[in-house]
Amino acid sequence: MAQYSRIEVVNAMRITGMVPLFYHPNTDLGKQVLKACYDGGARLMEFTARGDFAFEVFSELNKYAIKELPGMIMGVGSITDAAAASLFMQMGANFIVTPSLREDIATVCNRRKVLWSPGCGSLTEINRAEELGCEIIKLFPGSTYGPGFVKAVKGPQPWTSIMPTGGVSTEESNLKVWFDAGVTCVGMGSKLISKDILVNEDFEGLENLVRNTMGTIIKIRN
Repeated sequence: MAQYSRIEVVNAMRITGMVPLFYHPNTDLGKQVLKACYDGGARLMEFTARGDFAFEVFSELNKYAIKELPGMIMGVGSITDAAAASLFMQMGANFIVTPSLREDIATVCNRRKVLWSPGCGSLTEINRAEELGCEIIKLFPGSTYGPGFVKAVKGPQPWTSIMPTGGVSTEESNLKVWFDAGVTCVGMGSKLISKDILVNEDFEGLENLVRNTMGTIIKIRN
């Protein structure tokens, strides 16, 4: 069962402005990544469930977060059907992120009052997602649509909250164009938790990068 309500999750996304994305089959390494992000100031983590037995890894990471990292909100991404969403919610996922708009996933998440963020690529999809109760839209892939798309949507629909994933980097110039366009937060995967960091197990470097990136976001917003 989720430890945080969907309103609490939305507020955390709005306040921190960043959701790190991560997947690795090694649970011990995953815990170190999670702690580094937490110590750097992140309070959300999207575990991208892309590998075999990913549910086992997420279960252990979520138990670790609940026990050792107070206030860390664990969610799951790359969910493609309602059955998978239900499985991860049974393991305590606090939010569900999908690569595309799936109404079956909306139904099971709404039933449990768990935040779901669908990948949308058109105004029609965004409108349908909001009609289904979506609080924060995932713009995916962000690199395809760009900040200009966000700005165009926010013109007639200032109430729409958007989180781009893909095409977002840690550089101030990149973050500035996204936030200036009106995004609520950004999803950051390999640009934040890089392959080099994982191979070298540079968790101190990751902690510093997370802290600096969040500082950049605060600076841009102010």
